[in-house]
Amino acid sequence: MTRDELGERAIAVVRRNTEEVQGQGDFDLFEELFADDFVDHTPQPGTTPDKDGVRVLYRRLRDAFPDFRPEIHWQAVEGDLVTTFKTYHGTHRGDFLGIAPTGRSVRFETVDAMRVRDGRIVEHWGVANLYSLIDQLGARVEGPG
Repeated sequence: MTRDELGERAIAVVRRNTEEVQGQGDFDLFEELFADDFVDHTPQPGTTPDKDGVRVLYRRLRDAFPDFRPEIHWQAVEGDLVTTFKTYHGTHRGDFLGIAPTGRSVRFETVDAMRVRDGRIVEHWGVANLYSLIDQLGARVEGPG
């Protein structure tokens, strides 16, 4: 298999995770796509840096935003590392980060990188614009100073 074919396969794995697991809540597929020894180098508060931690995060997002929907803007691959820029959309219907449901529609951007080996996600690094999300939910956000 050529390097380009491996890259395209890696992109397809990450896209399935984004669209089908995150966007549709397919947790059976989650089990297939994530390696058991997966490592999250940027875990979110209240989660662990492993497969269980990501499962918890995804379920929390789907519970808080039942219509949680990702919009992929672009993806790039370098070797086995796939970088994705996306915007998440959803309606706040459940508790999120201690904020009671507001019914507000939200959107926030994320950039993440996922390493894919043998068709499974083995590592993750990511940055999400949670400041924007918290602000959209009407929580008091303190600025500098």
